[in-house]
Amino acid sequence: MCGITGFIEPKRERSNDELCDLVTRMATTLQHRGPDDSGVWVDAAAGIALGHRRLSIIDLSPLGHQPMLSADGRYLIIFNGEIYNFRALREELESLGHKFRGHSDTEIMLAAFVQWPVQAALQRFNGMFAFALWDRHERNLYLARDRMGEKPMYYGWQGHTFLFGSELKALREHPSFRNEVNREALTLFLRYSYIPAPYSIYTGIHKLPAGTLLKLDCSQAQVALPQPEAYWSLREAVQTGVAQASCLQTGSLRYDVNETIVQFDELLREAVKLRMEADVPLGAFLSGGIDSSTIVALMQAQSSRPVKTFTMGFHESGYNEAEHAKAVAQYLGTEHTELYVTPEETRAVIPRLPMMYDEPFSDSSQIPTFLVAQLARRHVTVSLSGDGGDELFAGYKHYQAGQKIWSKIKWLPASARQTVARAIQSIPAGAWTTSFGWMKNTIAKYGRPGAVGDKMHKVAEVLAIAHEANFYQMLISHWKEPEQIVIGGREPCAAFVDPQQQIALPSFMHHMMYTDAAIYLPDDILVKVDRASMAVSLESRVPLLDHRVVEFVWRVPLAMKLREGKTKWLLRQVLYKYVPPALIEREKMGFGVPIHEWLRGPLREWAEALLDERRLQQEGFFHPQPIQQKWQEHQRGEHDWQYYLWDVLMFQAWLEEWGRR
Repeated sequence: MCGITGFIEPKRERSNDELCDLVTRMATTLQHRGPDDSGVWVDAAAGIALGHRRLSIIDLSPLGHQPMLSADGRYLIIFNGEIYNFRALREELESLGHKFRGHSDTEIMLAAFVQWPVQAALQRFNGMFAFALWDRHERNLYLARDRMGEKPMYYGWQGHTFLFGSELKALREHPSFRNEVNREALTLFLRYSYIPAPYSIYTGIHKLPAGTLLKLDCSQAQVALPQPEAYWSLREAVQTGVAQASCLQTGSLRYDVNETIVQFDELLREAVKLRMEADVPLGAFLSGGIDSSTIVALMQAQSSRPVKTFTMGFHESGYNEAEHAKAVAQYLGTEHTELYVTPEETRAVIPRLPMMYDEPFSDSSQIPTFLVAQLARRHVTVSLSGDGGDELFAGYKHYQAGQKIWSKIKWLPASARQTVARAIQSIPAGAWTTSFGWMKNTIAKYGRPGAVGDKMHKVAEVLAIAHEANFYQMLISHWKEPEQIVIGGREPCAAFVDPQQQIALPSFMHHMMYTDAAIYLPDDILVKVDRASMAVSLESRVPLLDHRVVEFVWRVPLAMKLREGKTKWLLRQVLYKYVPPALIEREKMGFGVPIHEWLRGPLREWAEALLDERRLQQEGFFHPQPIQQKWQEHQRGEHDWQYYLWDVLMFQAWLEEWGRR
């Protein structure tokens, strides 16, 4: 795991020393991603500079130093991530005549590029990675990102300079960087709480989509920006897998449940084993839930010593899973570490978020994610996680709720549904609580004022949807009409609501799972984990996102993921080989913090300063009135607007950190 950055200036006006000084400054901003070593490589004749910060994981010797040159002198690489099957690739390459000085996966990658075309070599890699590869002979720069988007890559032209890097802070260090907020991206952020690829918060800067390769031909004086090309496609994997699963269900292919469980167990064991390769201490995050417990169980089954596991505990019972994790750890015999943090310690993370995440990001579970990463880093340098299980195995609660709701209302004429929706919305949320005594049991169930009104207005939003294509977008949206909030904002059409980009799937459940795997997983979950872990120089690995696992799971019928209302059925069958069901079977608990309460209490003064009406007017990004209205309604307890407000607050905090630089 490392940090990479660089730039190309086709005008070639800087000397080698100037290039070296500039790219060193850019790379230094990524020291947290790579505290163990650093290196730069420049070529003034080509106008290129490459910088690297190293977190040493495989081959801790100087033979793993980057930037690294291929044995034939043609290719130069800076690489962030791990190639898990590097040992098998080394054996294959040695049989073809290649010789190696060290045992790093970076050296194996370079030999692969010498042996095969770049895209063909990429398809042989099993790993998480983002890299920049410079072809010194052809003067081509290649940027690539792993299949599921575990590792980040930003890139784009700023004036006459092409910039790229692991994080935006490295790009900002270049004098050509323009600090211009992309208002289209800002509307997307308010809707989703993250900025989906290929957008970034800055105009002209893009995120490289997962599973793609970009080739920049620098042999000409005028260099255009090419489109990334896919070397692996989740879309195609899903389409192929669903077609095969359909054949299994209809009987045209053999379908053996027990054999499927055995095959999946073996495949996941191998994926876990590959990710246990390290020359530094290794452990795992353990929440006590199905996903992380499965990963830890398979680690312990293949380890000769107790696996180090880590859990963050919270004193608020509704947010604490530490006791469940402890029980699983005791049963498996891991070396378990848990740390309970106070609300004050948790809130102390908030001022660090803008620097850590580098662009607006408002998934509040970023806070406990950072805390557990910080805990793990005191003991290990690599930690495995169970991320990806919800998207692959229909694990989110709203999947079943969404499927049920849409199946019931889609038969009603759109005009009738919209009439009912307007009637519900005509009654203020607070009035649902005060005016309908028969709902008091429901109110008590939700536990705080305004909850029933919020739910009723949510029902109205669902009813108002005219087309199925927009239903899931509404379900997962925060601000429903962000263009009305962002001054001068225009919301781009997201891929999953663009009719030209949709794919035919057997059910709405399939659609929700695919959408999250393609967008929410790489642009929210994996961003959250990468930035939180790298902030403390910890490498996080995700076995469930081995591309072979992803492809296998999509070939399995939905009935083996969701069975009789039970989510993650196939994953549970593997887990129950190692852990008794009684330790696992319980209500799913989110990994969050009580933002809604904090905004009415200890965070109120901080939030009011950021949301001050005059401040919003002067900055010129948001219309203040709708934000102020939601703030007041939240304070009075009429609504729970925590997600909406946290989106705006995280942008404001980011703007305070970076907007004036």
